[in-house]
Amino acid sequence: MNKLFSNIKGDAFGGITAGIVALPLALAFGVSSGLGPSAGLYGAIFISFFAALFGGTNTQISGPTAPMTAVSMVIIAGIIAANDGDVNRALPSILMVFLLAGLMQIGLGFLGLGKYIKYIPYPVVSGFMTAIGLIILLTQIQPTLGYTPKNDIEYVNQFKTQGKEVVLQKLLRDEAGEGLMSLEALSVAADKAGRISDESILAEAKTLAAKEASGTIGAIKTLPNALDNINFLELLLSLATIFIIYGFKRITSAIPSTLVALIIVSSAAFFLGLDYTPIEKIPEGLPVPQLEMFSSFSFSSISPYIITAFTLSLLGAIDSLLTSVVADNMTKTKHNSNKELVGQGIGNSIAAVFGGIPGAGATIRTVVNIQSGGKTRLSGMIAGILLLFILLALGPVASKIPAAVLSGILITVGIGVMDYKGLKAIPVLPKDVSLGPIKLSSEVLIMLTVLLLSTFWDLIFAVGIGLLISCLMFMKLIGDSTAKRSNVEPLKEEAWPDEEGFPVALKDVVYIKHIKGPLFFGYTSEFQEMLKMIPSSAKRVVFRLSRMQYMDQTGLYVMEDALKDLRARGVTVVFVGLLDQPRYMMERIDIIPDLVSESEVYENFKIYLKQLSE
Repeated sequence: MNKLFSNIKGDAFGGITAGIVALPLALAFGVSSGLGPSAGLYGAIFISFFAALFGGTNTQISGPTAPMTAVSMVIIAGIIAANDGDVNRALPSILMVFLLAGLMQIGLGFLGLGKYIKYIPYPVVSGFMTAIGLIILLTQIQPTLGYTPKNDIEYVNQFKTQGKEVVLQKLLRDEAGEGLMSLEALSVAADKAGRISDESILAEAKTLAAKEASGTIGAIKTLPNALDNINFLELLLSLATIFIIYGFKRITSAIPSTLVALIIVSSAAFFLGLDYTPIEKIPEGLPVPQLEMFSSFSFSSISPYIITAFTLSLLGAIDSLLTSVVADNMTKTKHNSNKELVGQGIGNSIAAVFGGIPGAGATIRTVVNIQSGGKTRLSGMIAGILLLFILLALGPVASKIPAAVLSGILITVGIGVMDYKGLKAIPVLPKDVSLGPIKLSSEVLIMLTVLLLSTFWDLIFAVGIGLLISCLMFMKLIGDSTAKRSNVEPLKEEAWPDEEGFPVALKDVVYIKHIKGPLFFGYTSEFQEMLKMIPSSAKRVVFRLSRMQYMDQTGLYVMEDALKDLRARGVTVVFVGLLDQPRYMMERIDIIPDLVSESEVYENFKIYLKQLSE
């Protein structure tokens, strides 16, 4: 605890600065998520405080981030759609999924899985991050142009017929309940159907229009409509925000340009009395726990999203630990990855209970904190407290912020989050894969696959497919490499240096097999083909295994079959340099000593050569 207050002045300045930087982003991410600015602000408050208090990175500032918001947006949209577009009805299920993701993150930390996050391939991360940027940019087209699909009467009218059908279906469902309708009930329902108001049909049509226009594909579909209905005031406010953000950076980086843009453009719009669209009203007072998420809990409502929640927790882990590495490099310290996951999970869980969107370690905010003097976890806690103070003192003022300003902020976030390093490397990476007549890099293929699938289909499945392709490519690479490096040859041909003293009389009947890599399922076919090269004149085969570090179950049984075949041919098999893991595997199914006796297992070739000479 004494260490917590060892740098009060630096931590206070760092936390305050980071909190100021976090404010506009928290509001923007909240609006983008679909739950409103308060959800982003609540997430920033609780995640920043509790992730700092319980986490494993002293200087990390946490809160809603672009990747986490993009995934959260998909979850929120899906659950709202499943609840007929009713946000209030969907909210308990949404928050329960976020809570579940936080608890899963805590579980990852307790299981000690933090150290394995680093093994996720770079092309998958690169494609995902670039997709996040594209998703943000595409989904901000409508608010930047001041276009709201549900307010476009011409567009909404396209959904009136479908809207009437939905209203009728709801009516019949309500009348029937769990059972079959009687003739009398059916008659009553028919009478009610005849009296369905135009208002109810229009309301349903607006819901359907908004759903159809959502997401990246919806943004592209409605682009002509948006261009035909540009609100030039909203567009001007957005462009002014973007201009100030990029322009002010050229003047000084001491003051966050995002905050400057927020204050200048919002103040100008308000005091000039412009007819702009403000963000949703931010609730006044302290955040209140959303206890309805527990009282109305239904497993069936969240069961379709369990895998999604796990993916969200995994993404948060990756995002946070990458930021932790950045913090380590700047402070010359070492974070505790598993403790960091626990802290992030606690922060996300508490944020969910209070209605906040999930988050992770935020790189920019962490860098700002360190540069401003933050050295201990107190800085992150102060950042959260500052945001709570702003909520309590300036909530009504923040509610006057133009929605277009936050759209402008998000556009700069989308541009900044894309992995330009990975994109620039596309032309220079070696083309090691052929798709018909087209040759390209396997890493480029993985990155583009994740990028396109994430942007236009599903973030979760895109990452899963990217990881699967990466594994397959890796296994093929290792298998090809092992096959290329491994060979079988009579000793009269080129030999290893320690094989040069082999008796001349035995060189025509003794063959050597050098396995120069793992014997696993990706290499077994090449291993079998190599065995066919052993001539019928061979009386003894020496397996040099000092570079076979690993053997999986497939490789084990292929080796067993090979040894049985060689024994049937009257060939004696010798193991030289057998390592611990392959030996353990072979002893478990009695390859040693049933097929290769202990006396035929040698520590090195020198010992075998001496034994043979005797």
